[in-house]
Amino acid sequence: MTDAAGPRVSEYMHRKLEIIPQDATALEAAARMRDRQVGSVFVEALDREQQNSRFTGIITETDLVTKVLAQERDTQATKAGAIMSHPLLTIAPDRPMIDASHLMEAHRIRHLGVLDGTDIVGVISVRDLAKHFMEAPSGPVQALNDVYRPLTVLMQKAIETLDTRETVMATARWMATQRIGSVFLVDAGEIAGIVTETDIVRKTLADRLDAKTVPVGSLLNVPLLDINLNRSIRDACEMMAEHHVRHLAVTDRQKIVGVISIRDLVKMVSVRDRPEFLRRP
Repeated sequence: MTDAAGPRVSEYMHRKLEIIPQDATALEAAARMRDRQVGSVFVEALDREQQNSRFTGIITETDLVTKVLAQERDTQATKAGAIMSHPLLTIAPDRPMIDASHLMEAHRIRHLGVLDGTDIVGVISVRDLAKHFMEAPSGPVQALNDVYRPLTVLMQKAIETLDTRETVMATARWMATQRIGSVFLVDAGEIAGIVTETDIVRKTLADRLDAKTVPVGSLLNVPLLDINLNRSIRDACEMMAEHHVRHLAVTDRQKIVGVISIRDLVKMVSVRDRPEFLRRP
């Protein structure tokens, strides 16, 4: 079902949900994300009779990094109910995808529950939004195809770096303070690679490693995935989708000049179409 507002959330949402009980541990949440290769899990309410919905919240990789690791909480003692994001932000399946984009940008999140009546029937993520924008026959992404060096419109020029010898714990604190989802690591004065929230959750938390002693350099993604400044936004999105990443280093003459993320793309679209969103009932 489409109209002038474009494709609906139901066309892009994922119906298979990863669910943990409210009394599950942060460690179990991290292990589920690693095993299922997902960035979030829904939290099922213990007192379901008192809830309007079966689910009471959601836990994301960001929650695990900022609310558990950065605060030095015990992953086996910390319960899902204590770190979940709630109330659960949702969107109806018949809403246009652009509305999902605006909600994510307004709340600085990467996932939305899809609510049909009182039931959560799916989840929509920032990756799904990027796929939609790439497939759209017109819009801001396509409009940038004719712009000289379009990646400069989206990329972040401020590059956050840490030394490879820093601990995972210190890195988690830094990411939480700066409100960023990735950081470049420097070894002997040169950028050696990138570490993301996904790496920290799957390679440290889920594996029960000691974040206070493990050097963040051990989590490095190498070789570093990069894209030339002269490539298109579509090229960037296709590369991120192919390698299942959300961040790319942007290079010019073999030098890193910035970083681009899927969230940067979604933010651009949201800002451009915000007036139309606000006029909608």
